[in-house]
Amino acid sequence: MNQRTLTPEERLEELGLRLPEPRKAAGNYVSCVRTGNLIFTAGQGTDEYRGKLGADVSIEEGYLAARQCMLNLLTVIKEEVGELSKVKRVVKILGFVNSTPEFTDQPKVMNGSSDLLVQVFGEKGKHGRSAVGMAQLPHNNAVEVEMIVEIEE
Repeated sequence: MNQRTLTPEERLEELGLRLPEPRKAAGNYVSCVRTGNLIFTAGQGTDEYRGKLGADVSIEEGYLAARQCMLNLLTVIKEEVGELSKVKRVVKILGFVNSTPEFTDQPKVMNGSSDLLVQVFGEKGKHGRSAVGMAQLPHNNAVEVEMIVEIEE
């Protein structure tokens, strides 16, 4: 018996998540640049999570912030290519975590983005990643994430 594979959008729905409306750029830039079969996104923060990890934001809240950043990024990708099924491979994500100098659990925070990508894309969602602490982020965002994806032509 052949069982149909769920689309990434159906997987999101199954997880009880939905893609948000596209966010407006906060400056003189575009939300993504496509060159050949690669898409490089601008960083996406959130409207929901503000503050520093290690002070007023918990690791669990940071995880949720990183997940929301990824939902915002998936909106950007879908706007660019029409459907998330065109993602051939998630190549890399870069996570910026607004952190106190003592905070060293940036990878645990960024698992919010990474876990979601694997849940939505399976093996195609496994990616290279950097997770770095920052002294401050725009609008006091707790997390900002950018990504590179390869798409099907």
